[in-house]
Amino acid sequence: MIKAKYNRCEYYSCIYFKQNDDLTYLLLYVDNMLIVAKNKTRIQKLKDQLKKKFDMKDLREAKKILGMEITRDRGSSELWLSQKNYVLKVLERFNMIEVRQVTTLLASHFKLSSK
Repeated sequence: MIKAKYNRCEYYSCIYFKQNDDLTYLLLYVDNMLIVAKNKTRIQKLKDQLKKKFDMKDLREAKKILGMEITRDRGSSELWLSQKNYVLKVLERFNMIEVRQVTTLLASHFKLSSK
């Protein structure tokens, strides 16, 4: 990726990015890959470039990665990540499936932002 002029994230070594007109991100973890960019042409160009070097299967639009389910609403530009199945598996492992649910509020001093 470095030869293709992608920069490696200094905080997460499995994330590469390239700044052109917009950003293109490549996230790698063992044999899982996720490409993120606003421009579909850039995504396809990177896929084609990678296919020349590696044997890979294109699974199209991401629905799930690393156990996280991905749900998108393009109309409202919203994205949700869910680990529901993982949480259920952990609860089952520790015999806690039937426990009473408790709501935990976010502390008032936390300010969430899209930035």
